[in-house]
Amino acid sequence: MNLAFIPSPSTGVIELGPIPLRGYAFCIIIGVFVAVWFGNKRWIARGGKAGTVADIAVWAVPFGLVGGRLYHVITDYQLYFSDGQDWVDAFKIWEGGLGIWGAVALGAVGAWIGCRRRGIPLPAWADALAPGLAFAQAIGRWGNWFNQELYGKPTEVPWALEISEGTNRVAGTYHPTFLYESLWCVGAALLVIWADRRFKLGHGRAFALYVAAYCAGRGWIEYMRVDEAHHVLGLRLNVWTAIIVFVLAVTYIVISAKIRPGREEIVEPDLSGDAAEVAPSEGTTEDDAVSKDPSSDHDPDAPASGAEETEGDGAPPQKADRS
Repeated sequence: MNLAFIPSPSTGVIELGPIPLRGYAFCIIIGVFVAVWFGNKRWIARGGKAGTVADIAVWAVPFGLVGGRLYHVITDYQLYFSDGQDWVDAFKIWEGGLGIWGAVALGAVGAWIGCRRRGIPLPAWADALAPGLAFAQAIGRWGNWFNQELYGKPTEVPWALEISEGTNRVAGTYHPTFLYESLWCVGAALLVIWADRRFKLGHGRAFALYVAAYCAGRGWIEYMRVDEAHHVLGLRLNVWTAIIVFVLAVTYIVISAKIRPGREEIVEPDLSGDAAEVAPSEGTTEDDAVSKDPSSDHDPDAPASGAEETEGDGAPPQKADRS
């Protein structure tokens, strides 16, 4: 008998009148806010503007949620479209079921649209967001704890997760794979933060490092899970996905470092729209500069040419302060 274990909540929903408050949804929402908040701090440190990360997240988050749900429904279609199942459940995202692979893939499409609208390089934005995204995953995994899902093999270790009897689950104590992945994601975030400071990662390499680190952990954690899944050559589909994506991420880091070393100097263009004043070029007098400005002929408040006095030593007239 196991005397020490992690208890599961008796319910994942708190009824607040007619409004159900679901723990799974709260974990996802809190994770998104943490990712945007931390990504914004990193973006500003890189020379970007406050609020830009949130503006692009408005595109990335909805795309990511749709992508995550699509991946889950496609890879676990038997849960929704086999005999005795209700296909409408495929839309009940609050009951759990988001595939990180689909979330990142389609979320990247949304981020690309947002970045393109702002004239921002997607790799730079992804680098700023990378550790925050890992922290968000660490928080989001606790949604599986509320739903009593995605646990591992039976065990009697002191940190075992207690699961109660329910639909498609047997009461007992199991490996808390949600906790393993949550802690691994925190470690991946700290690794990216350290490596980014140490090596000045740029052009998407910080994001690629996060992807590689996450895949390395997801591979062995996925192997421990006992929920129903498709297998290819004896391995769960998600294990193969983790292996393939890990190789692609590492390959990108190596090739990118050779082709585009260093880090972007400018991550966000100035789109304020303010017309910058052009200083007279060498050999051009102030009067020439004014005469070449077509707007000076229509500005009743503009000083007349030659109205400014020269300095006593014969220096050219000083430019008026229009700040």
